[in-house]
Amino acid sequence: MGKREVNTERGTRNAEKARAVFLDRDGVVSRSLVRNGLPFAPTTLNDFEILPEASEACQRLKQAGFLLIVVTNQPEVGRGIIKQETVEAMHAKMCRELPIARVGVCYHPGHGMSHCDCRKPKTGLLVSAAQELRIDLTQSWMIGDRWRDIDCGSAAGCRTIFIERGYAEGLKRAPDFRAKDLAEAADLILAALNKMEQDAATR
Repeated sequence: MGKREVNTERGTRNAEKARAVFLDRDGVVSRSLVRNGLPFAPTTLNDFEILPEASEACQRLKQAGFLLIVVTNQPEVGRGIIKQETVEAMHAKMCRELPIARVGVCYHPGHGMSHCDCRKPKTGLLVSAAQELRIDLTQSWMIGDRWRDIDCGSAAGCRTIFIERGYAEGLKRAPDFRAKDLAEAADLILAALNKMEQDAATR
């Protein structure tokens, strides 16, 4: 138990480094269960629901040349609330429905009960993906709906997009952009990519 990473792509096709979009899972790709203003991960496969905008948004980002990598804290496994096999079944469903290149998971319980480099806001899941898939983190993005995601992405050198879900918790660091959902976040990324390519063409 601890860090678990599953690749569906083994690397890039040439020596040029890849761009990636790192996606938090709950609240970005799949629906969070909100109680008392705070989000919680689903604990059964039946409760695991891919958000309706996720498929098209992911397809657009992949077509633009981004690797899509889910990076998620799932401390309920380490705390004995849910079995790892259940989380893996959720991720199998997610990878069947979405063009995800890699899933990185931290199963450590946190709350002072564990110390690791993979639990967001630490950057271990992003750094290991970058090393194995030859990703340029400075040309990559992190999308999340909680402060841990934004702090993690910023610390790794990525640009960040905060999905505003109205939770009863604040941010510790300002994101580069804000969006209402993954579809709007994809719009922001593709607009930035288009501008970068236009600027490069005029040099």
